[in-house]
Formats: sequence, structure tokens, C-alpha cells
Amino acid sequence: MKRNSLRLIIITASFTGLVACNNIGSMDFPGVYKISIPQGNIITQDMVDQLRPGMSKRQVIFVMGTPLVRDPFFQDRWDYIYSFQPGGGQRGQERISVFFVDDQLVSFEGDFVPSAVAEATAEGNTEEPIN
Repeated sequence: MKRNSLRLIIITASFTGLVACNNIGSMDFPGVYKISIPQGNIITQDMVDQLRPGMSKRQVIFVMGTPLVRDPFFQDRWDYIYSFQPGGGQRGQERISVFFVDDQLVSFEGDFVPSAVAEATAEGNTEEPIN
């Protein structure tokens, strides 16, 4: 009888341990450091404010850095993408696409707008400066 109850306790403890190991991936252990993961090109408002129509590709690289994505079939579009995930947090992403014609900057679009556009919109001015 004593031997059967010891065997039952060991089997129950083993089974409980196996079930607990199954959920380890979903548990957050206190005190465990989770790294932040930055990827891509850091994009700032100051960088976007320096972009001007007519800039050459070399000037854009000087201001923005080397683009993360250059389409080999469409050389006149560069994409700058930055994503950041704080340790254990929600991932955020910013992007800007730069367009060229004859190796000259003509426009850009994305999550950033030039400060002049933002100020004009805040003041209620309906005129949009050329970006």
C-alpha cells in the first residue's frame, strides 16, 4: 500500500511537471531582460525637412543614408523603413519613399511630412508647399 501511494505521488508530480513545461513559452518570468530590436534606417523629422526637390541621389544619400530597399527594376524609387520593438512591447514602424526623375528628387511620401506642411495644416492654411 505504501509503495503504491509513493508511485502515485511520483507519477502525479511527473505529470504536473510535464504540463508546466508545456506553458513555459507563454509565461513571462520576472527579472528576465528582453532586448529592444531596432531594424532599418532611423528616420527623423530633421532629415525629412532637409529634402528639397532637385536634389541628386548622392545628396539624398548624404541626408537620409543608404536606402534599405532599392528595387532593381525601378531604380527611381527608394524606400527607407525603420521598425522598432521595445523588449516585450508592441512593434512600431515608420517609412518614407523617395522618388526621382532623371536622378533628381521630385517627391517623397510616407509617415513624415515636411515641417512647413505640418505648420500650414495646423494654421488652417489650405496651400500646400511642394515637397
